Amino acid sequence: TEFDRSGEHVNQMIYDIERQGMQRADKIIAVSHFTRSIIISRYGISGDKVEVVHNGVERNGNGDWTLADTGIRSDEKIVLFLGRITMQKGPEYFLYAARKVLELMSNVKFVMAGSGDMMHRAVELAAELGIGHKVLFTGFLRGHDVQKIYKMADLYVMPSVSEPFGIAPLEALDNDVPVIISKQSGVSEVLIHALKVDFWDVDEIANKVVAVLKYPPLQMTLKQHGNFEVRRLRWKDSAEKCARIYEEMLVAV
Repeated sequence: TEFDRSGEHVNQMIYDIERQGMQRADKIIAVSHFTRSIIISRYGISGDKVEVVHNGVERNGNGDWTLADTGIRSDEKIVLFLGRITMQKGPEYFLYAARKVLELMSNVKFVMAGSGDMMHRAVELAAELGIGHKVLFTGFLRGHDVQKIYKMADLYVMPSVSEPFGIAPLEALDNDVPVIISKQSGVSEVLIHALKVDFWDVDEIANKVVAVLKYPPLQMTLKQHGNFEVRRLRWKDSAEKCARIYEEMLVAV
């Protein structure tokens, strides 16, 4: 929704278009209960016509990347941010937490994979915080490059300010990468065993990053539980739920 993208600074025209579409719809499918609550409270839509169908994930072919061309040493841990570098995704919180982690651990590299309207500001902020040499900006990645960066990562962090769902944590877990996710996200509803934080609490984000990187048993437990959970979240099941909703609507007509 426009509230996810813009916070409280909504574009009135876009909001009006979204609201009109929701009002005219006979049924609305939201990707999470988090989004459903926004639709009801912010757009004045009756909860009776808003159904929730969570997103899924599919296992892709995995590639192997070497560290040779990245500037990352083989003894460095890699913490990954993958997504649009925009207000909604909370890139600045990732960087503030990174600085706190680096005060406790020096052998960590933070990778920001993605592009967006906050890209230049993120680069500037990393420099201002004195951690520019510890942050790698890859730009937008697609296809096999996404799988390769997951395979390199020791931990994935999603500090989103407002996230309707968030597929990247599922992809990370599907590649055996433990995740730390924002409580302000739809995916937090389906990942019971993931580590969860408020996006603004950079101290807690940093504490959890250090805990995962320093304690292999915790990392292994998060991988095992996470991998079990994502096996239950497949696009086929999401499609079947959508199809049932369509059929119910057709019968009602």
